[in-house]
Amino acid sequence: MKVYSENPLTYRALYDSPVLNVRDYRCRIGRGGPAAEEHSGINGIVLMRHGAFCKHFGRRNVTADVNQAVFFSKGSTYRVSHPADCGDRGTVFALSPAVLNDIIRELDPSIDDRPEQPFPFVTSPCDSSVFWRHHELVQRLETAESVPLDPLWTEVTALQLIAEVLAAAFARHGHHVPQVRRRNGTEADHADRAEAVKTYLASRLCERLTLDDVARAVYASPFHLARIFQQRTGMPVHRYLTLLRLRASLERLAEGANNLTALALELGFSSHSHFADAFRREFGRTPSEVRRNASPRTLREMSKNLIV
Repeated sequence: MKVYSENPLTYRALYDSPVLNVRDYRCRIGRGGPAAEEHSGINGIVLMRHGAFCKHFGRRNVTADVNQAVFFSKGSTYRVSHPADCGDRGTVFALSPAVLNDIIRELDPSIDDRPEQPFPFVTSPCDSSVFWRHHELVQRLETAESVPLDPLWTEVTALQLIAEVLAAAFARHGHHVPQVRRRNGTEADHADRAEAVKTYLASRLCERLTLDDVARAVYASPFHLARIFQQRTGMPVHRYLTLLRLRASLERLAEGANNLTALALELGFSSHSHFADAFRREFGRTPSEVRRNASPRTLREMSKNLIV
């Protein structure tokens, strides 16, 4: 992974796409400060994993720690101090401006009056669920070089985290989500988009897809596409695609497929182990066990019982 700067502050790229950039940062600076003025070049959201730092701006300062998210507005200036010698470490999330504003628009429609200034706050609560899922996301990103990740899973998971963090921030600072009355036309459009996604996934079962790929195909923004699809189907896009692939694998096994690595790659899994792990989680047994012990009829019955 690429290192952007030398100690005592280092950054590593964990994921990068047109929708999302994720970086790990580690600061080994000890107690002291505030240091020299810094400038934020992005609208970034930091979720902490260790330690704490203080962000100073004007006459104010806030303490950033693992119990909260911290927001850095593009063009803002600040200084940093450290209250302890343990340093700090966290994850920097930067969404494309269009995706970020799509999320915020549902929480604060006035974002269209200030699209370059999306954060009217500096910190927000980070509840236990967000903290845990953030850790899981980072752990999987850090092992992506040896165990390739599904970009659909990565992007949907990250957008869900950011949407929850932003909702908590607007709620904490007195902003309330507007109650939008949906029109019948909107419901019909959402249903049509969800069906278009199903068609797109079925036609590209074996391809490595990103959320941006799917969203472009159905003329929707990535965030709205992910939200609409889950509302209409009860599951995220990446989960739906995985189930399509697993059901297809059962049919192929019933037809006598015996090279499991070739089958895994043909169906869009990154490796035999990726396929076997997903298969075992879904069916409670490995593909080799099913191939060895089950009749074609049993395989087809398993496929029918896998609800999509």
